[in-house]
Amino acid sequence: MNVSAARTNEAASGPERRIHVVQGEFHVTRDPNTVLSTILGSCVAACMRDPVAGVGGMNHFLLPSGDATSGAKAMQYGVHSMELLVNGLLQLGARRDRLEAHLFGGGRMISGLTDVGRQNAAFAEDFLAKEGIAYRGGSLRGDHGRRVQFWPVAGRVRQMALANNDSKVFAEERRAPVVAPPADVGAVELF
Repeated sequence: MNVSAARTNEAASGPERRIHVVQGEFHVTRDPNTVLSTILGSCVAACMRDPVAGVGGMNHFLLPSGDATSGAKAMQYGVHSMELLVNGLLQLGARRDRLEAHLFGGGRMISGLTDVGRQNAAFAEDFLAKEGIAYRGGSLRGDHGRRVQFWPVAGRVRQMALANNDSKVFAEERRAPVVAPPADVGAVELF
């Protein structure tokens, strides 16, 4: 298993175990002692679970979609990351019709630039609606970063708003490589 697609089948035991999910990762578990956490700026994280099966997980994506179809680069795109999160939960015994999700992130961290956060938030909401996954709320958009903790088996979620100048938001989101735009973006064709 690689770092960008961590999944586990732990059994319940022992003290609380914290796992930090960074950009381009997801994690699913059935361990009631696991707490998943992340720090978000313009990125979005879905905290998803099946309360009957007692499984849950979190992802963290950078952009809604892109041209990568596999590997670590693809995990940075919501379209791929959301599917892997759902499939990981199904592999642990979840049923699609029982899935429920909380969404966080999508902040506008730098004014004057394209609002990627808004695009990420809209994509995540649309994904849940199209897939028939119950949306249980969360915190999307705004102009601040967030620290999110999720207890996936219990379904408990805690968020702490970060000041928009908090350098931790950017440092955490930069831990994964940033996706370069396609070579033809911004190209001008003269005729």
